[in-house]
Amino acid sequence: MTETNIQRGNDAENRALEFLETQGLRLVTRNFLCKVGEIDLIVRDQTTVIFVEVRYRQDTSRGTGAETVTRSKMIKIINSARYFLTQHPIHAELDCRFDVISISASLDWIQNAFTLDDTLQKDSR
Repeated sequence: MTETNIQRGNDAENRALEFLETQGLRLVTRNFLCKVGEIDLIVRDQTTVIFVEVRYRQDTSRGTGAETVTRSKMIKIINSARYFLTQHPIHAELDCRFDVISISASLDWIQNAFTLDDTLQKDSR
């Protein structure tokens, strides 16, 4: 039986979450879905709520998973995070950060992978 893309995505998210928990972060929710987009993982520590995009690439010959996070995807994640914070005001008191976990043969955790400022700049590609 072959593994589907959904199964691979779930496996990658599970691996990312296990890694983040070893770093002392606690899961708030996973696969937060709203009308503007989805956030794979939302975790936190004492002072920061972290919105995490998980990207899996079996073959990195055309780029890593992190390199596939487009400006459009960043905007969706940021808008979804804004909505999450309005629905969960207890987390709105914390600092916020946007991370990417790129998984291929290894796991790369990119903290502060993008900010609101990144989405306001013209795409230079």
